[in-house]
Amino acid sequence: MEEGVAMLRHLIGQLKHLSESDPSQSPSFILLQHHTNPQPPPRWSFFDIDDNSVDDFCDLVMTAGKSASFSTMDLVKHPSTKKCRRDRSKEKSSKRSSVTEAMEEQIWKDFPEDLFEAVIARLPIATFFRFRSVCRRWNSLLASESFSQHCAQVPQANPWFYTITHEHANSGAMYDPSVKKWYHLTISTLPTKLIVLPMASAGGLVCFLDIGHRNFYVCNPLTQSFKELPARSVKVWSRIGVGMTINGNSYKILWVTCDGEYEIYDSVGKSWSRQGNMPAGIKLPLSLNFRSQAVSIDNKVYFMHSDPEGIVSYDMETGVWTQYMIPGPLHLTDHALAECGGRIMLVGLLSKNAATCVCIWELQKMMLLWKEVDRMPNEWCLDFYGKHVRMTCLGNKGLLMLSLRSRQMNRLVTYNIASREWLKVPACVVPHGRKRQWIAYGTAFHPCLAAVA
Repeated sequence: MEEGVAMLRHLIGQLKHLSESDPSQSPSFILLQHHTNPQPPPRWSFFDIDDNSVDDFCDLVMTAGKSASFSTMDLVKHPSTKKCRRDRSKEKSSKRSSVTEAMEEQIWKDFPEDLFEAVIARLPIATFFRFRSVCRRWNSLLASESFSQHCAQVPQANPWFYTITHEHANSGAMYDPSVKKWYHLTISTLPTKLIVLPMASAGGLVCFLDIGHRNFYVCNPLTQSFKELPARSVKVWSRIGVGMTINGNSYKILWVTCDGEYEIYDSVGKSWSRQGNMPAGIKLPLSLNFRSQAVSIDNKVYFMHSDPEGIVSYDMETGVWTQYMIPGPLHLTDHALAECGGRIMLVGLLSKNAATCVCIWELQKMMLLWKEVDRMPNEWCLDFYGKHVRMTCLGNKGLLMLSLRSRQMNRLVTYNIASREWLKVPACVVPHGRKRQWIAYGTAFHPCLAAVA
């Protein structure tokens, strides 16, 4: 019982934190309905959480656990005596606290069981997995259809990042930017004797491809929902670009080569379909930039190419390819595509003489030009002076994760395109050790408990 109370104490603390960060989406604004009188339409009331209610609620739970029901708390009246102002203030405060406890007792006594799913669906992902140990019902929520519906109604938060490291290529490391914490996991369904790379993502699903470019896999890293896709009709041994889109519960995956061959996998039909080669209007070979992951906006997938510099897109619904010739900024070295709210962005290194800086551009669609909108703080760029810096973009969905490394440096930073905020990422350390791991590859994905491969 004490363990359950401790977990519930943490639950209320999490609800208070969410209430302060975003009241419009907070679980503490979930409405309470009395089911005993469904007609006329029920009256609803709000509850809020203050600093004392965590302990008060847990005390009430302990009382309920002993007596199997809540009992109304009686207010004891003390004999009237003359007291100083401070004592009278304390007494008034104590009475108000007792009344609040009694009110909260009634709220939790009548709390509808079916609303617990709506509350839990709005908790941070890491907190949810801790709460699964409270009881069997909460542990089985991942298989609940109604819980999946509640999860689908929660607006997407910042993406997480799924990465692999040089030291542990067969296991993953996930980074949660909201708490600045790394999680190390092994997806037991992925092949252990092969190195698989996260190539793209959509919703809460990540698309993997083995290093030999033979087999595709789709997985939800949080729930371990997993599927190995059927073999492709075309055997391609060269490097390929991969894009992924999602529409409701179905998803599509596109692979394309520099020579213009491509195929599409549809999760509804559970098969690959070969659409042929690209139309004659697309200049081949594409010279795809494999250091830049594809960007998905609605039903379109965008790839970056060079020689000539530009972008090629494919519409998953209409099957139409489009090519845009867009000259890159001067002195641009490593670079990658990104997106934010439907806008196509570019992140890259500008290197001139001994100076290097990370810059952000936005595509001006009417003029087909890149416009610089931000750059890394100067004091950070000074650390790159005189060094041969390489950059890899590990996530390109609104929140970017950049790996900046040289012989003397290995740094991870995030950049929020909407808020223009640069943050340093804590080192990814081997579990139960101190050795810092080098991030080799990664992609961003939106954590979603309801996503099924």
